[in-house]
Amino acid sequence: MGSSRRILGTLGLLSCLVLSANVPTAPDAAAAPPGPAAPAVREMAKIPFTQRYQSVQRGGLVRASNSSIACRREEAPDAEPCTEVKGGAAGVNSDFDMFYSEVDKDPDTYNSTRADLKVPQGAKVSYARLYWGGNLRVGEQKPPEDNGRVLLAEPGGAYKEVLADTVIGHRTDAGSDAYQASADVTPLVRKGGAGMWTVAQLNIAMGHSEVGAWGGWTLVVAYEHPQEPVRRISLWDGFESIAAGAGPGAADTVEVAGLDAAAGSAGKAGVVAYDGDRGTLGDSLTVTSDSGRRVNISDAENPFNDVMNSTITEFGDPSFVRQPEHMNNLGYDADVFDLSPALSGGARSLSFRFTGESQGQFLGVLFVQTDARR
Repeated sequence: MGSSRRILGTLGLLSCLVLSANVPTAPDAAAAPPGPAAPAVREMAKIPFTQRYQSVQRGGLVRASNSSIACRREEAPDAEPCTEVKGGAAGVNSDFDMFYSEVDKDPDTYNSTRADLKVPQGAKVSYARLYWGGNLRVGEQKPPEDNGRVLLAEPGGAYKEVLADTVIGHRTDAGSDAYQASADVTPLVRKGGAGMWTVAQLNIAMGHSEVGAWGGWTLVVAYEHPQEPVRRISLWDGFESIAAGAGPGAADTVEVAGLDAAAGSAGKAGVVAYDGDRGTLGDSLTVTSDSGRRVNISDAENPFNDVMNSTITEFGDPSFVRQPEHMNNLGYDADVFDLSPALSGGARSLSFRFTGESQGQFLGVLFVQTDARR
Protein backbone atom coordinates (compact mmCIF):
# COMPACT_ATOMS: atom_id res chain seq x y z
CA MET A 1 0.00 0.00 0.00
CA GLY A 2 3.04 2.26 -0.10
CA SER A 3 2.70 3.51 3.48
CA SER A 4 4.77 2.85 6.57
CA ARG A 5 2.77 1.74 9.58
CA ARG A 6 3.70 0.96 13.16
CA ILE A 7 1.66 -0.79 15.77
CA LEU A 8 1.59 0.85 19.17
CA GLY A 9 1.31 -0.98 22.46
CA THR A 10 -1.52 -3.45 22.88
CA LEU A 11 -3.33 -4.15 26.13
CA GLY A 12 -5.57 -7.19 25.85
CA LEU A 13 -7.69 -6.56 22.78
CA LEU A 14 -7.06 -2.81 22.79
CA SER A 15 -5.29 -2.15 19.52
CA CYS A 16 -3.94 1.13 18.18
CA LEU A 17 -2.95 1.61 14.57
CA VAL A 18 -0.79 4.59 13.55
CA LEU A 19 -0.67 5.47 9.87
CA SER A 20 2.20 7.77 8.99
CA ALA A 21 2.04 10.65 6.57
CA ASN A 22 4.32 9.27 3.86
CA VAL A 23 1.44 7.61 2.00
CA PRO A 24 1.34 8.29 -1.75
CA THR A 25 -1.24 10.94 -2.61
CA ALA A 26 -3.14 11.85 -5.74
CA PRO A 27 -2.55 11.27 -8.54
CA ASP A 28 -0.49 8.32 -7.23
CA ALA A 29 -3.11 7.25 -4.69
CA ALA A 30 -2.41 4.22 -2.54
CA ALA A 31 -4.70 1.20 -2.78
CA ALA A 32 -4.18 -2.36 -1.64
CA PRO A 33 -3.36 -4.74 -4.47
CA PRO A 34 -5.94 -7.42 -5.17
CA GLY A 35 -5.46 -10.73 -3.44
CA PRO A 36 -5.97 -14.22 -4.82
CA ALA A 37 -8.95 -14.91 -7.05
CA ALA A 38 -10.47 -17.33 -4.53
CA PRO A 39 -11.72 -15.76 -1.27
CA ALA A 40 -9.67 -16.62 1.79
CA VAL A 41 -11.43 -17.47 5.04
CA ARG A 42 -9.67 -17.21 8.39
CA GLU A 43 -11.49 -18.82 11.30
CA MET A 44 -11.54 -16.82 14.54
CA ALA A 45 -9.70 -14.03 12.72
CA LYS A 46 -9.19 -10.73 14.45
CA ILE A 47 -8.14 -8.44 11.63
CA PRO A 48 -6.64 -5.16 12.96
CA PHE A 49 -7.56 -1.97 11.16
CA THR A 50 -5.19 -1.18 8.33
CA GLN A 51 -5.23 1.44 5.63
CA ARG A 52 -6.90 0.38 2.42
CA TYR A 53 -6.68 3.63 0.42
CA GLN A 54 -5.53 7.22 0.86
CA SER A 55 -5.26 10.21 -1.43
CA VAL A 56 -5.05 14.01 -1.37
CA GLN A 57 -7.06 15.40 -4.27
CA ARG A 58 -9.87 17.71 -5.27
CA GLY A 59 -12.93 15.59 -4.54
CA GLY A 60 -14.22 13.47 -1.71
CA LEU A 61 -15.93 10.32 -0.50
CA VAL A 62 -19.49 9.07 -1.00
CA ARG A 63 -21.12 5.82 -0.06
CA ALA A 64 -24.26 3.74 -0.57
CA SER A 65 -25.47 1.26 2.06
CA ASN A 66 -28.35 -0.96 3.03
CA SER A 67 -29.22 -3.79 5.37
CA SER A 68 -30.20 -7.10 3.80
CA ILE A 69 -32.54 -8.53 6.43
CA ALA A 70 -35.45 -7.17 8.48
CA CYS A 71 -37.96 -8.27 11.09
CA ARG A 72 -40.92 -10.38 9.98
CA ARG A 73 -42.81 -10.90 13.26
CA GLU A 74 -42.33 -10.41 16.98
CA GLU A 75 -40.98 -13.31 19.06
CA ALA A 76 -40.42 -11.65 22.45
CA PRO A 77 -43.62 -10.88 24.40
CA ASP A 78 -42.53 -7.30 25.16
CA ALA A 79 -41.19 -6.49 21.66
CA GLU A 80 -42.42 -3.41 19.84
CA PRO A 81 -44.50 -4.19 16.72
CA CYS A 82 -42.27 -5.02 13.77
CA THR A 83 -43.80 -2.29 11.60
CA GLU A 84 -43.00 0.35 14.24
CA VAL A 85 -39.43 -0.91 14.61
CA LYS A 86 -38.89 -0.64 10.85
CA GLY A 87 -40.07 2.94 11.19
CA GLY A 88 -37.48 3.73 13.84
CA ALA A 89 -38.76 2.45 17.18
CA ALA A 90 -36.26 0.92 19.58
CA GLY A 91 -35.87 -2.81 19.13
CA VAL A 92 -33.23 -5.52 18.89
CA ASN A 93 -32.96 -8.29 16.33
CA SER A 94 -33.11 -11.04 18.97
CA ASP A 95 -36.75 -10.08 19.68
CA PHE A 96 -37.89 -10.92 16.15
CA ASP A 97 -38.12 -13.58 13.52
CA MET A 98 -35.89 -12.10 10.81
CA PHE A 99 -36.37 -12.59 7.07
CA TYR A 100 -34.55 -11.48 3.91
CA SER A 101 -35.35 -8.21 2.15
CA GLU A 102 -36.03 -8.76 -1.57
CA VAL A 103 -36.47 -5.96 -4.11
CA ASP A 104 -35.39 -7.44 -7.44
CA LYS A 105 -38.27 -9.91 -8.01
CA ASP A 106 -35.67 -12.45 -9.16
CA PRO A 107 -36.56 -15.99 -7.95
CA ASP A 108 -32.88 -16.99 -8.15
CA THR A 109 -31.77 -14.56 -5.40
CA TYR A 110 -32.65 -15.03 -1.73
CA ASN A 111 -32.02 -11.40 -0.71
CA SER A 112 -31.55 -8.14 -2.61
CA THR A 113 -31.52 -4.47 -1.61
CA ARG A 114 -30.72 -1.19 -3.34
CA ALA A 115 -29.22 2.17 -2.45
CA ASP A 116 -28.49 5.36 -4.35
CA LEU A 117 -24.83 6.23 -4.95
CA LYS A 118 -24.46 10.01 -5.32
CA VAL A 119 -21.29 10.45 -7.37
CA PRO A 120 -21.33 14.15 -8.39
CA GLN A 121 -21.85 14.96 -12.03
CA GLY A 122 -18.52 15.50 -13.77
CA ALA A 123 -16.58 13.49 -11.17
CA LYS A 124 -14.07 10.74 -11.89
CA VAL A 125 -14.14 7.66 -9.66
CA SER A 126 -10.68 7.13 -8.10
CA TYR A 127 -11.42 4.03 -6.05
CA ALA A 128 -14.44 1.96 -5.02
CA ARG A 129 -14.73 -0.88 -2.53
CA LEU A 130 -17.74 -3.01 -1.63
CA TYR A 131 -18.07 -4.36 1.93
CA TRP A 132 -20.58 -6.96 3.07
CA GLY A 133 -21.10 -9.10 6.15
CA GLY A 134 -23.43 -10.45 8.79
CA ASN A 135 -24.29 -13.34 11.10
CA LEU A 136 -24.19 -16.87 9.71
CA ARG A 137 -25.85 -18.62 12.66
CA VAL A 138 -29.44 -17.84 13.64
CA GLY A 139 -32.39 -20.14 13.00
CA GLU A 140 -30.16 -21.77 10.39
CA GLN A 141 -26.42 -22.11 9.83
CA LYS A 142 -25.09 -20.67 6.56
CA PRO A 143 -21.93 -22.18 5.00
CA PRO A 144 -18.86 -19.95 5.55
CA GLU A 145 -17.48 -20.87 2.13
CA ASP A 146 -20.16 -18.62 0.61
CA ASN A 147 -19.04 -15.55 2.57
CA GLY A 148 -16.80 -14.30 -0.22
CA ARG A 149 -19.41 -14.03 -2.98
CA VAL A 150 -22.19 -11.53 -3.71
CA LEU A 151 -24.03 -10.29 -6.77
CA LEU A 152 -23.71 -6.61 -7.72
CA ALA A 153 -25.75 -4.71 -10.30
CA GLU A 154 -25.07 -1.17 -11.51
CA PRO A 155 -28.00 1.21 -12.15
CA GLY A 156 -30.18 -0.42 -14.81
CA GLY A 157 -27.70 -3.27 -15.28
CA ALA A 158 -27.53 -7.01 -14.76
CA TYR A 159 -25.94 -8.84 -11.84
CA LYS A 160 -22.22 -9.58 -11.86
CA GLU A 161 -20.57 -11.95 -9.40
CA VAL A 162 -18.13 -10.21 -7.05
CA LEU A 163 -15.53 -12.25 -5.17
CA ALA A 164 -13.74 -11.06 -2.06
CA ASP A 165 -10.13 -10.17 -2.84
CA THR A 166 -8.74 -10.10 0.68
CA VAL A 167 -8.80 -12.15 3.88
CA ILE A 168 -12.32 -12.48 5.24
CA GLY A 169 -12.81 -11.59 8.90
CA HIS A 170 -14.61 -14.41 10.71
CA ARG A 171 -15.39 -14.42 14.46
CA THR A 172 -17.41 -17.03 16.33
CA ASP A 173 -18.65 -17.05 19.91
CA ALA A 174 -21.38 -18.74 21.93
CA GLY A 175 -24.16 -17.15 19.91
CA SER A 176 -23.00 -15.55 16.69
CA ASP A 177 -20.91 -16.53 13.69
CA ALA A 178 -19.90 -13.16 12.26
CA TYR A 179 -17.92 -12.16 9.18
CA GLN A 180 -17.04 -9.27 6.88
CA ALA A 181 -15.73 -9.52 3.30
CA SER A 182 -14.80 -6.91 0.70
CA ALA A 183 -13.68 -6.43 -2.88
CA ASP A 184 -12.24 -3.72 -5.11
CA VAL A 185 -15.03 -2.81 -7.55
CA THR A 186 -13.46 0.34 -9.05
CA PRO A 187 -13.90 -0.67 -12.73
CA LEU A 188 -17.57 -1.53 -12.17
CA VAL A 189 -18.34 1.76 -10.44
CA ARG A 190 -16.45 3.82 -13.02
CA LYS A 191 -18.64 2.22 -15.68
CA GLY A 192 -21.92 2.22 -13.75
CA GLY A 193 -21.68 5.67 -12.16
CA ALA A 194 -24.29 7.35 -10.01
CA GLY A 195 -27.69 5.82 -9.34
CA MET A 196 -29.33 2.85 -7.64
CA TRP A 197 -26.92 -0.03 -7.02
CA THR A 198 -28.23 -3.47 -6.05
CA VAL A 199 -26.50 -6.11 -3.94
CA ALA A 200 -27.96 -9.62 -3.75
CA GLN A 201 -27.17 -13.10 -2.44
CA LEU A 202 -25.46 -11.80 0.67
CA ASN A 203 -24.62 -14.80 2.87
CA ILE A 204 -26.47 -14.24 6.15
CA ALA A 205 -28.78 -16.48 8.18
CA MET A 206 -32.45 -15.77 8.81
CA GLY A 207 -34.76 -16.84 11.62
CA HIS A 208 -34.77 -16.21 15.37
CA SER A 209 -32.20 -16.74 18.11
CA GLU A 210 -30.98 -15.09 21.31
CA VAL A 211 -28.26 -13.33 19.32
CA GLY A 212 -30.40 -12.39 16.32
CA ALA A 213 -29.94 -12.07 12.58
CA TRP A 214 -28.17 -9.09 11.00
CA GLY A 215 -26.22 -8.13 7.91
CA GLY A 216 -25.79 -5.61 5.12
CA TRP A 217 -23.46 -3.95 2.64
CA THR A 218 -21.70 -0.64 2.01
CA LEU A 219 -20.13 0.68 -1.18
CA VAL A 220 -17.45 3.33 -0.45
CA VAL A 221 -16.32 5.49 -3.39
CA ALA A 222 -13.53 8.06 -3.65
CA TYR A 223 -13.85 10.54 -6.50
CA GLU A 224 -12.03 13.49 -8.08
CA HIS A 225 -13.79 16.69 -9.12
CA PRO A 226 -11.94 19.83 -10.31
CA GLN A 227 -14.43 22.23 -8.69
CA GLU A 228 -14.27 20.77 -5.18
CA PRO A 229 -11.78 21.65 -2.40
CA VAL A 230 -8.52 19.78 -1.90
CA ARG A 231 -9.22 17.05 0.62
CA ARG A 232 -7.43 14.15 2.24
CA ILE A 233 -9.57 11.06 1.81
CA SER A 234 -8.74 7.86 3.63
CA LEU A 235 -10.24 4.39 4.01
CA TRP A 236 -9.46 1.75 6.64
CA ASP A 237 -10.96 -1.66 7.28
CA GLY A 238 -10.57 -4.60 9.61
CA PHE A 239 -12.78 -6.87 11.68
CA GLU A 240 -12.69 -6.16 15.40
CA SER A 241 -14.98 -7.37 18.17
CA ILE A 242 -15.64 -4.59 20.70
CA ALA A 243 -16.84 -6.04 23.99
CA ALA A 244 -18.82 -4.36 26.72
CA GLY A 245 -17.45 -2.83 29.92
CA ALA A 246 -14.17 -1.21 30.83
CA GLY A 247 -11.81 -4.18 30.62
CA PRO A 248 -9.66 -5.56 27.78
CA GLY A 249 -11.58 -5.72 24.53
CA ALA A 250 -13.95 -2.93 25.56
CA ALA A 251 -12.44 -0.34 23.23
CA ASP A 252 -10.71 -0.07 19.93
CA THR A 253 -8.64 2.96 18.95
CA VAL A 254 -7.56 3.97 15.47
CA GLU A 255 -5.14 6.90 15.15
CA VAL A 256 -5.14 8.73 11.82
CA ALA A 257 -1.93 10.71 11.23
CA GLY A 258 -0.65 13.08 8.55
CA LEU A 259 -3.82 15.15 8.21
CA ASP A 260 -2.38 18.69 8.28
CA ALA A 261 -5.90 20.12 8.68
CA ALA A 262 -6.01 23.87 9.32
CA ALA A 263 -8.09 25.38 12.13
CA GLY A 264 -11.74 25.53 11.13
CA SER A 265 -11.43 22.75 8.54
CA ALA A 266 -14.47 20.72 7.56
CA GLY A 267 -14.50 16.96 7.69
CA LYS A 268 -16.58 13.82 8.02
CA ALA A 269 -16.06 10.28 9.23
CA GLY A 270 -17.98 7.17 8.22
CA VAL A 271 -18.31 3.95 10.19
CA VAL A 272 -19.66 0.49 9.33
CA ALA A 273 -20.47 -1.72 12.31
CA TYR A 274 -22.42 -4.90 12.96
CA ASP A 275 -24.81 -5.97 15.73
CA GLY A 276 -25.22 -2.58 17.38
CA ASP A 277 -28.72 -2.43 18.91
CA ARG A 278 -31.05 0.57 18.97
CA GLY A 279 -31.91 1.38 22.56
CA THR A 280 -29.09 -0.72 24.10
CA LEU A 281 -26.84 1.89 25.70
CA GLY A 282 -23.13 2.05 26.42
CA ASP A 283 -21.44 2.31 23.03
CA SER A 284 -19.73 5.55 22.03
CA LEU A 285 -17.30 7.16 19.60
CA THR A 286 -14.90 9.88 20.69
CA VAL A 287 -12.31 11.71 18.60
CA THR A 288 -9.23 13.39 20.06
CA SER A 289 -6.92 15.65 18.05
CA ASP A 290 -3.19 15.94 18.65
CA SER A 291 -3.89 19.37 20.18
CA GLY A 292 -5.77 17.59 22.96
CA ARG A 293 -9.27 18.59 21.88
CA ARG A 294 -11.66 15.69 22.56
CA VAL A 295 -15.23 15.51 21.27
CA ASN A 296 -18.02 12.98 21.45
CA ILE A 297 -19.21 12.07 17.96
CA SER A 298 -22.99 11.96 17.81
CA ASP A 299 -25.99 13.53 16.10
CA ALA A 300 -29.78 13.60 16.22
CA GLU A 301 -30.12 9.94 15.15
CA ASN A 302 -27.01 8.60 16.88
CA PRO A 303 -26.89 9.62 20.57
CA PHE A 304 -23.48 9.80 22.22
CA ASN A 305 -24.19 6.69 24.35
CA ASP A 306 -25.94 4.70 21.60
CA VAL A 307 -23.99 5.74 18.53
CA MET A 308 -24.04 2.29 16.88
CA ASN A 309 -27.83 1.94 16.90
CA SER A 310 -28.77 0.28 13.60
CA THR A 311 -29.00 3.45 11.51
CA ILE A 312 -27.90 4.41 8.00
CA THR A 313 -27.55 8.19 8.11
CA GLU A 314 -25.33 11.14 7.20
CA PHE A 315 -25.05 13.98 9.72
CA GLY A 316 -28.17 12.61 11.40
CA ASP A 317 -30.38 12.45 8.32
CA PRO A 318 -31.06 9.95 5.55
CA SER A 319 -28.81 11.14 2.72
CA PHE A 320 -29.87 8.89 -0.15
CA VAL A 321 -32.72 6.70 -1.32
CA ARG A 322 -32.74 3.05 -0.26
CA GLN A 323 -35.00 0.13 -1.10
CA PRO A 324 -36.21 -0.87 1.43
CA GLU A 325 -35.59 2.16 3.63
CA HIS A 326 -35.98 0.99 7.22
CA MET A 327 -34.98 3.43 9.94
CA ASN A 328 -34.03 0.71 12.43
CA ASN A 329 -31.85 -1.74 10.51
CA LEU A 330 -31.70 -4.21 13.43
CA GLY A 331 -27.99 -4.76 13.73
CA TYR A 332 -26.45 -2.94 10.76
CA ASP A 333 -24.89 0.54 11.02
CA ALA A 334 -23.43 2.62 8.20
CA ASP A 335 -23.27 6.20 9.45
CA VAL A 336 -21.41 9.34 8.43
CA PHE A 337 -20.68 11.92 11.14
CA ASP A 338 -19.64 15.57 11.12
CA LEU A 339 -15.97 15.69 12.04
CA SER A 340 -15.64 19.50 11.94
CA PRO A 341 -15.87 20.04 15.76
CA ALA A 342 -12.75 17.91 16.21
CA LEU A 343 -10.92 20.03 13.61
CA SER A 344 -11.83 23.45 15.01
CA GLY A 345 -8.29 24.00 16.29
CA GLY A 346 -6.61 22.20 13.41
CA ALA A 347 -5.17 18.70 13.54
CA ARG A 348 -2.17 16.73 12.35
CA SER A 349 -3.68 13.54 13.72
CA LEU A 350 -6.97 12.25 15.11
CA SER A 351 -7.56 9.36 17.48
CA PHE A 352 -10.90 7.54 17.06
CA ARG A 353 -11.95 5.55 20.13
CA PHE A 354 -14.87 3.10 19.92
CA THR A 355 -16.42 1.53 23.03
CA GLY A 356 -18.83 -1.41 23.11
CA GLU A 357 -22.42 -1.57 24.30
CA SER A 358 -23.60 -4.12 26.87
CA GLN A 359 -23.81 -6.89 24.24
CA GLY A 360 -20.79 -5.72 22.22
CA GLN A 361 -20.53 -5.22 18.47
CA PHE A 362 -18.22 -5.73 15.50
CA LEU A 363 -16.33 -2.87 13.82
CA GLY A 364 -15.66 -3.21 10.10
CA VAL A 365 -14.93 0.05 8.23
CA LEU A 366 -13.75 3.60 8.97
CA PHE A 367 -13.40 6.29 6.30
CA VAL A 368 -12.35 9.91 6.85
CA GLN A 369 -12.48 13.05 4.71
CA THR A 370 -10.82 16.29 5.83
CA ASP A 371 -9.88 19.59 4.21
CA ALA A 372 -6.21 19.65 3.30
CA ARG A 373 -3.63 22.36 2.78
CA ARG A 374 -1.78 22.13 -0.52
